[in-house]
Amino acid sequence: MRKNVYMNGELVERDDPELLPSIRVLSKTFDLADDSEFKDLITTTSHLTGNVINRFTHINRSADDLLKKQRMIRKACHLTGGCIQRCMGCDAINALSFATHEVDKAYGTEYHKRFLNYLEYFQKNDLTAAAAQTDVKGNRSLRPSEQKDPDLYVHVVEKRNDGIVVRGAKNHITMAAVADEIICLPTRAMREEDADYAVAFAVPADSDGVKLITHVANPRPRNVFKAPIADFGFADCFVIFDDLFVPWERVFMCGEWPFAVLLAHGFALYHRHSYTGCKPAVTDIITGVSALVAEYQGIADKPHVRSKLAHLASVAELVYAAGLASAVEGQRHESGTFIPNTVYANVGRRHAGLNIYHESEILTDLAGGLPATLPFEGDFASPETKHYLEKYIMRKEDIPPENVHLCFRLLSDMLCSSLSGVSAVAGVHGGGSPIMEEITIAATYDFEEKKKIAKYLAGIKKLSTSKI
Repeated sequence: MRKNVYMNGELVERDDPELLPSIRVLSKTFDLADDSEFKDLITTTSHLTGNVINRFTHINRSADDLLKKQRMIRKACHLTGGCIQRCMGCDAINALSFATHEVDKAYGTEYHKRFLNYLEYFQKNDLTAAAAQTDVKGNRSLRPSEQKDPDLYVHVVEKRNDGIVVRGAKNHITMAAVADEIICLPTRAMREEDADYAVAFAVPADSDGVKLITHVANPRPRNVFKAPIADFGFADCFVIFDDLFVPWERVFMCGEWPFAVLLAHGFALYHRHSYTGCKPAVTDIITGVSALVAEYQGIADKPHVRSKLAHLASVAELVYAAGLASAVEGQRHESGTFIPNTVYANVGRRHAGLNIYHESEILTDLAGGLPATLPFEGDFASPETKHYLEKYIMRKEDIPPENVHLCFRLLSDMLCSSLSGVSAVAGVHGGGSPIMEEITIAATYDFEEKKKIAKYLAGIKKLSTSKI
């Protein structure tokens, strides 16, 4: 691919050592297709061609599809220690699959046909895609067309016979530096004066006019005490569209401003459903490490420890259960795409976001202060200091000191590294911070029906038995 990834002031190749941890995460989504334990989850049949495809390129057609996607993400995240990354593109294509259908119905356009052609190419080549949705937004109190600098939201600057030219930037875009494609989507509702900002398209990630200014969050390197947690990281980008040309066959919305909100919310909905798979996986990891350090320190049977572990289990399973409910209570769109239930997906993602720092607090409480002051890896390997550290890191007498050391090195990575700090913020804001879920819940939840129940119980109005 063409070099267009910038990192720390340099233009780098995509196999740069700093990008390899993120590449290893994506590699799992390919490797697991040949794993007997995962094969049924990570492969499925294309509704377009009948061929076997990777589920990350699939359009959900049933509640079972959504359930398998959720289960696949949870299990895969256990193996990478966190975000599996590839759900970004999966959620983008699912949103486009029904939103383009709706735009065509209203405007007589051919976006859906274009999208299906693109989807067949996407599935055939088993591509990965970054979903570029979040605009940099400038002054948050102003709409896109009101910004002093018009480029603070991605917009169309020219329409040509063969395509469009776009300019602007998207931020916080996970995996863009290591993806095959970038799928650009609107970030919010638009008005008529914002029509140039109602644009959706897909381009190869190394296209002329695309610049990827990249931040990596990688684990601390391990030279002696190798562990899976040290293999995986992730990369996020400012995606710059600098007068990017997009051919019409890759344009899926261009000026149809009333439908920008449908596409924006559609991606958010699918992505929040994906979070009901990955966030329980993260909590599973925190729960497991919490239980392990409590066992090693001889406090596993203490009531306050059992209470904390029960809280962690409750968070994981309630978020996961919300995703299950979102799938089961979802609906089939007339395009054939199966759409998750909005309320359940959003309450699940909100519950996860509100609890992420409390989960770290529990882990910190059970671990004590050693994760912050743990000696360097070399000191545990040096003949001069190894025997001292193994003697004094001992906890329960039946636990080998090397196991205690490895447990606390994992705790240090999870609580005190640069990767852990980035992951915590991402746990709140990724896929939409809790306030965004609250806005969606408030807008879609049937509060009037609940008022009818209250009126019935108060004797104000009879309740229809069909609602009981």
